[in-house]
Amino acid sequence: MRIALSEDMTAYKELYLLMFDSLFHFSYSFVKSKQVAEELVSDVFVKLWQIRSQLNAVDNLKLYLFGITKNFSLSYLTKASKNLSIQLDAMDLNETDIESVIEFKNPEDLYISKETIKNVMKAIQGLPPQCQIIFSLVKVEGLRYKEVARLLDISVFTVRNQVAIATKKIEEALLQKSQFRIPFRDKFSAS
Repeated sequence: MRIALSEDMTAYKELYLLMFDSLFHFSYSFVKSKQVAEELVSDVFVKLWQIRSQLNAVDNLKLYLFGITKNFSLSYLTKASKNLSIQLDAMDLNETDIESVIEFKNPEDLYISKETIKNVMKAIQGLPPQCQIIFSLVKVEGLRYKEVARLLDISVFTVRNQVAIATKKIEEALLQKSQFRIPFRDKFSAS
């Protein structure tokens, strides 16, 4: 609202810093180029500033930004190649994204956390590309199933199934690596 109503550059900068990494990873999953993804996300924020007076009509700014990023990324791919078959690839998740959803309840959890995070990352990277994107949007970015479905032009049922598949595969991979109960099982369970 501060951007829309008072053209607050501080709020704009805060939003940029808050959302850049997530939007970059999302764009990168389409365009497969770090430089292009950075440029596209910069273009998203330029577009956001250009339409700032209309932002008060936006219900969910985070979802709106992901939508613009998707559209810019797909437009870039269309321009780059008329006959390109778009395949969604792995989101470039990092350990910080995973650490943010793990709760450390005791020193034992903290001790096993680095190895657990490494195994979670490996399990996520082993998921099919679209499953990785859906899982990240729901569990890391916190979007609702309905929002992800609208963003990716798929059904809510597909989103729910993909999250369930991802959760099951991650849990199976982790249980194979360890003999202990996964401390964050409830965090990744299907909603």
